[in-house]
Formats: sequence, structure tokens, C-alpha cells
Amino acid sequence: MLIDEIAVVFKGGDGGNGKVSFGKMLRSGPDGGNGGDGGDLYLEAASDLTLLNQFSAKDEIQAQNGESGRKNKMSGVKGSDIVLFVPFGTNIKDVETLEEWNLEKVHERILLCKGGVRGKGNWEFRSPTNTTPRYAESGERGQKRNLFLTLKFIADFGLIGLPNTGKSSLLKELTNAKPKIASYAFTTLSPNLGVIENGKIITDIPGLIEGAHLGKGLGIRFLKHIEKVRLLLHCISSDSKDAIKDYQVVRNELGSYNKLLLTKREIILLTKSDLLDSSELKKKLKELSKTTKTVIKLSIYDHPSLEALKKVLI
Repeated sequence: MLIDEIAVVFKGGDGGNGKVSFGKMLRSGPDGGNGGDGGDLYLEAASDLTLLNQFSAKDEIQAQNGESGRKNKMSGVKGSDIVLFVPFGTNIKDVETLEEWNLEKVHERILLCKGGVRGKGNWEFRSPTNTTPRYAESGERGQKRNLFLTLKFIADFGLIGLPNTGKSSLLKELTNAKPKIASYAFTTLSPNLGVIENGKIITDIPGLIEGAHLGKGLGIRFLKHIEKVRLLLHCISSDSKDAIKDYQVVRNELGSYNKLLLTKREIILLTKSDLLDSSELKKKLKELSKTTKTVIKLSIYDHPSLEALKKVLI
């Protein structure tokens, strides 16, 4: 199952402690070395949309600690930095400071948790008035953040609509995606993505129902994925008893969640057109023309209609 939001704790490595040490004899003077700095923790965006799954079984992820200082003025080794990969389109929010970051491009990287500064060994504290310092610094703790990660798809096209309007079947025909498909009133449980011929990304947003913005059905879990889709492909089934009502149900849910979603470019796809004869089909198209949106009829069994849609998208 695709995890698209998760709470996780990230931490930079702790700085190593300074060393208290003297030569073979006390009068040889201090020779305790410094600790090593703690490693930094970075997040980097990648194209794999399942990457949030890796955090589901981990309470805390930390960069490597710096080593403690050694004798003979030898410093401890710096802790290794760690780079964690998350899906592009991930929003990162610090639940305590309310700081936010968005990783929207593949290979985009941010420094999230700074490693702790090393502690000084007693060699650093020698002075004419203190020739035998018997103390050293402890390394600082690495920066720790309690975060909430949310995946918001950055797709070119988003298939939306009520359950069982043919979105998954259409995605399968337009791309190489392999979504689960059923012939009964069924809604996808997680979004699916595919790539059409020109490299553009298209996603099937799980079916919305009336009251979704209040948490009914799959609720707002998938409404957030629509925010960054550039063009909405609103699927309405030809066998709908009231196509305009179906259209408005989904539009009302979008507006109740975020009114800006109503300003997105939108094309209506009258799916399963093979179920109607020409006169019934013409009547449905006329009905949907009242929305003032572009309306395209198509069927997954009508290859020319699929190719026509591809041309529009490309």
C-alpha cells in the first residue's frame, strides 16, 4: 500500500566528546584530542513515489555520531552524513516550529538536521596559567526534528470523478500503469500513476463521494493530491442517471476542501460511451455542455477516441 503521509523523527549525529589525556607522565602536558562533528541529515527528492514506506517501521532516523577524541592530540572521526530519499512532491513540516519545506523537483536536496559540534579535548584548554587542565568538552547533540511528511502528487493530468466512472480502466489504456480494476461499484484504494507518450504524468485520483471533505469514504486523504495537478480530467460515466448532479458532487467536494481547486483547468470526459446509442449520447453531451467546459466522449473499446484524447493531452 502506498503511504502518502507519515510522522517521523529525524536527527543529526551527536558531536563526539573531547578527550582528557596526558602524556606518559602528568608533566608531559595535556594531549587529549577533540571529538568529531556529528553527521548532517539531508532529504533529497526522487521519482519513486513509494519512498515514504521506508519510514513506517522506524521510530527515529539519525545521522552518524562523531567519534570521541583520542590521546596524542588525535581528533575523533567526523560522523558520516546521511541522505534520505523521499518522493518529489513531498511537503515536510516541523510540527513544533511549524517550519515547512517542499521538494518539488527530482534531485532537489535540503539540509534538515545539522550535526552536533565536536567537543574540545583538554589539549585545547592548556594555557600558561593552566598547564594541566583536567577537563574536556562534551560534544553537542545533533539537531532533532519531529516532522510530518505529506506526499502531494505533481502530475500533469489528474483523473477525478465518482467511483466506478472508468478512471482506472482509462489510465491503463493511456499508459503502462496496471491499476486494480473491477466491474462493480469499486473505488481505488490508493492513487495510481502512469506516463503517456510524451513523458507527461497522469494520475488516477481515488473516487470521491459526497462528504469526502468531511472525512467520508476516503475523505481528504486523496483530495490533497489534486492540489498540484495541472489539468483535471473529470470522468463522468455515460450510464449516469444525472450527469450534471454527478459533476456538481465532485466540484462541491473540491471547493469545500480548497476553493483554488475550482480554478484549475478542467476537461470533462464522458466515459463508457459505448453503453449509449447515438441519440442518447448526443443528449448527454448537450446536458454536460451547460457546464461550459470542453466535453470529450470516449470508450476504452473505441481506439480512435483514445487516440484523440492522447492528442489533446500531448
